[in-house]
Amino acid sequence: MKHSPRKLKRGDIRSNTDAASYSRGLRYFQQGHVSSLSTEDSRANMVILHSVVRGSGTQVYKQEIYIESFDDGYTDIEGDCSCPEGFNCKHVVAACLAFQSNTPTDDAEPASKALSWLDAFTRDEQPAPQPGNEFIAYLLQPTSEAGVLEVRFVVTRLLKRGGLGKGRSIQLYNFAEDYLSPGYATDEDRAIGRLIAAQASHAWQQTALRGELGALALRRIAASGRGFWQGTGGPQLLPGAARELQPHWQGDANGDERLSLDIQPAALPLRTWPPLYLDPQNGELGPLQGTDVNENQWNLLLDAPPVSAAEAEKFSRRLVTSLPDTPLPPPRTLAVEELPATPPVPRLRLSGEQTPEGHHYHQMRLRFGYHGHTLPVLPAAPLSTLDQNDRILRIPRDLEAESVAVETLLDLGFVGVQQENNRDVVFISPVETTLMDSAARWERFLDETLPALQAEGWQVDMDPSFQLRFVDAGDWQAGVDDEDDSGNAWFNLHFDLDVDGQAVPLLPLISELLSHYEPDDLPETLTLPMGDHQYLRIPRERVQPVYQVLYELFDRDTLDDDGSLRLSRLEAARLAELDEETGGRLQWQGGEALRQLGRKLKDFQGIATVKPPKGLEVGLRHYQQQGLEWLQFLREYQLGGILADDMGLGKTVQTLAHLLLEKEQGRLDRPCLIVAPTSLMSNWRREAEQFAPALKVLVLQGLDRHTHFDEIGDHDLVLTTYPLLPRDADTLLQHRYHYLVLDEAQTIKNPRAKAARVVRQIDTRHRLCLTGTPMENHLGELWALFDATLPGLLGDEATFRRRFRTPIEKHGDEQQRQRLARRVAPFMLRRRKDEVAAELPAKTEIIRSVRLGSAQATLYESIRLSMEKRVREAIAAKGLARSHITVLDALLKLRQVCCDPALLSLPQAKKVRESAKLELLMDLLPEMVEEGRRILLFSAFAKMLGLIEKRLDEAGIGYSKLTGQTRKRDQAIERFRSGEVPVFLISLKAGGVGLNLTEADTVIHYDPWWNPAAENQATDRAHRIGQDKAVFVYKLLTENTVEERIIAMQERKQSLADGVYGRDEQDPASTLDAEMLQELLAPL
Repeated sequence: MKHSPRKLKRGDIRSNTDAASYSRGLRYFQQGHVSSLSTEDSRANMVILHSVVRGSGTQVYKQEIYIESFDDGYTDIEGDCSCPEGFNCKHVVAACLAFQSNTPTDDAEPASKALSWLDAFTRDEQPAPQPGNEFIAYLLQPTSEAGVLEVRFVVTRLLKRGGLGKGRSIQLYNFAEDYLSPGYATDEDRAIGRLIAAQASHAWQQTALRGELGALALRRIAASGRGFWQGTGGPQLLPGAARELQPHWQGDANGDERLSLDIQPAALPLRTWPPLYLDPQNGELGPLQGTDVNENQWNLLLDAPPVSAAEAEKFSRRLVTSLPDTPLPPPRTLAVEELPATPPVPRLRLSGEQTPEGHHYHQMRLRFGYHGHTLPVLPAAPLSTLDQNDRILRIPRDLEAESVAVETLLDLGFVGVQQENNRDVVFISPVETTLMDSAARWERFLDETLPALQAEGWQVDMDPSFQLRFVDAGDWQAGVDDEDDSGNAWFNLHFDLDVDGQAVPLLPLISELLSHYEPDDLPETLTLPMGDHQYLRIPRERVQPVYQVLYELFDRDTLDDDGSLRLSRLEAARLAELDEETGGRLQWQGGEALRQLGRKLKDFQGIATVKPPKGLEVGLRHYQQQGLEWLQFLREYQLGGILADDMGLGKTVQTLAHLLLEKEQGRLDRPCLIVAPTSLMSNWRREAEQFAPALKVLVLQGLDRHTHFDEIGDHDLVLTTYPLLPRDADTLLQHRYHYLVLDEAQTIKNPRAKAARVVRQIDTRHRLCLTGTPMENHLGELWALFDATLPGLLGDEATFRRRFRTPIEKHGDEQQRQRLARRVAPFMLRRRKDEVAAELPAKTEIIRSVRLGSAQATLYESIRLSMEKRVREAIAAKGLARSHITVLDALLKLRQVCCDPALLSLPQAKKVRESAKLELLMDLLPEMVEEGRRILLFSAFAKMLGLIEKRLDEAGIGYSKLTGQTRKRDQAIERFRSGEVPVFLISLKAGGVGLNLTEADTVIHYDPWWNPAAENQATDRAHRIGQDKAVFVYKLLTENTVEERIIAMQERKQSLADGVYGRDEQDPASTLDAEMLQELLAPL
């Protein structure tokens, strides 16, 4: 029978991958990229997919995907792909969507099903063979083994004159399998054949019939009407009525006794289960009655050996004592003494035992006394027969009273277990949750129950091997071992109990409780194992005040060998809570400084107000001021954190203000290391120069960065990138830093990546993560950021997975979700743009710049030199005013290089495969889409929009596009306005004016325009009357190129664009002078 997981849903696929992979995979599926898909069943609730999916070009990739459904409704997908990404990629998503769309659902039953069933029910179950039609006849015959028949198969037919034809012999394999369907074999024949084949030990050769399968096969053969005894001419075998088995002993001339299994009427007993008989004379096969035995005993009866005359007496005595209720009579008649009924006396024997593996446990054996004789609990028969001193005693038992005694022990929580090889029942105390449960049950039994049972008349024997001992705890004290009061991240907490004058660590004793008991569910008395069969008793009210705190702090992995708990300094406030919960009665040893920090954290009343640094060249909005104060709070308490504001809310400005304040207040005596994506290096440098010019900035980027390594200690901010961090680790790890700042920190969400490992080795006083997406796919990413920022806050990865990730992600544990949220709340500040909308201006302009890569920079410089020469020659020959076309062509080519070398048709441009600005754009867009932004993206170059379009396809980001070539203009606009897609690509000429797109809240100018008014008109497609959201305007620039100079000139001289394009009727030479032209054509 095939199994498959429950119907796969698109939500299942989406939850097993990231948003980008799902979007791209969905597009691949919709575009028909899945060229091959097959399934393979593995086990119940799992299916394996094998698929082939075409990539964006001509490359094809192969996938193997495991889909497993769980009872709680969660579906797990693990897909491996031959593409570079490898795991749960877009190709895996496309294959899963193809499988999901083709998986059949449960169709409605056909309307005629009931009538079809009635037809089958009223049809003859076993249609009789018709003359001339071939069928299988089953020929039964005896074997050399008593009670075992074998069967031969003959294909024959009914003769018109009566009787059967001679027929031809066939083998079992000729008809038993479904793939062979000879006309003479019916479904019933195949069912019988499979029963016979299932018990054959040598493939198809053995056809002996025995046991349960043999009984089933024989009964179906008889029911078919096609069974015959020893040949087609022999008696036909049909189902017969039940017959009675009458065993008795027959003596021979030597006095030996032989067991005879007589059947009335006479028949042959068969070695089947249940037992059957065969009556060849009357052609009947049916069940035997009077066989109150099990299958093994039935086979032994068929093989019973003779009982010699010398053993007959002993055999008979053992038979009646061992099997008092057996239907088998004894060979010799014995005199049995019947004892009168009397109440039973329960007898308990307590002892200690050891398993073969060496584990010691305690038990009690229960027996019952009658007339001075002791009987085991089993068998629970009304009569027990004893053979004592040549007397056969038959003792009536009070099973109801015995049952009451057994239930008494069971009701106390003990579990009855039958001992091997005898009839005794012993009772053990099970471990339900912890070993404490078992010990507590024994303690109550010994202290309270056992004396009461003895008073009722129970007899108790305690063997010396029963060694359970219970002791009480005296005073206890708490101790703190602070490894380093100067700020080490860890300290040790321990509790010691006084037990008979010895100091005993508490935490190892209650480790099981902390793992299994909620604070409100503690038993009245805690019975804690101390080893050597000794248990410590502590009243609940004594430990409960500290249990809640210990419950939240405890982690078995942080319990040291000496019984102390290794904790993060972040938990120091819990020391104050322990004092408070115990009313100050705890006796403390050590850790005074740490306990003071704990009281400070416990009494924390709010984040202090701070003034912005004097040297900050920008005013902070209210929420940014709050961010500065939060960062100062973390620094004061030596804590790390994650600033997780939405993109565009000024995480960089808040961080710069914080670091500048550190410098002004004299704490920044070491450099601050800032790690960011390559595309953000220029942004950090520019904003530091613009907003915090007092901070000395060193950028470690480019091939010559090694020449600046010795300057690290002379700067306030040291900027490097994630790719360069592992390469320069030897140098960077030699320095000690005041702050480590990780911008776009989701880059290190894989803790095993090289950069992530280096981050954890950096010696720094404080750590800070900046990210708008602290978690993209799963909680493990959040753990990775906190592990890099606040090691120990969420435990190690395995502990976090066990405590939080699995319960929350797979089981929907709301309590654990809230507990996790409370745990990280003080250390993560996240504001969404809609939360601070009232503080935002109607329009916020943000410049994002990026440095050209080496190949792109080389191309830019070669074109600049070539075009500069042409321009100078043209001006020398014709003058600046008449060189308008040459100047525009030069500037156009430089702008195109900045956007993407693919825009140029020059041979040398085709060799350059990199585009720094396009990479910057693709760093920004996914996060914006994740935040739910609606984005207008403008470019003066329609071909550039085509290049962006390809990258959006690869990223799985939906978009609409409007250029001069767009025919269905209204349809393109409506796709964006309706919310179907988050991105609208618009060319300057096609959409710069005349559109009302107030649905957008973000505008991206991919390339700067000469005319600021035209740029503003494009921005006003979103920022216009009717807009109810703050609009963010991003301008993307390449650093130290013609683009950056265009922006600078726009600010200085609004008429520049008109001077180049001649939109006023002035002579262009009057506005574009030689100095401006020289600046535009300046080298990198």
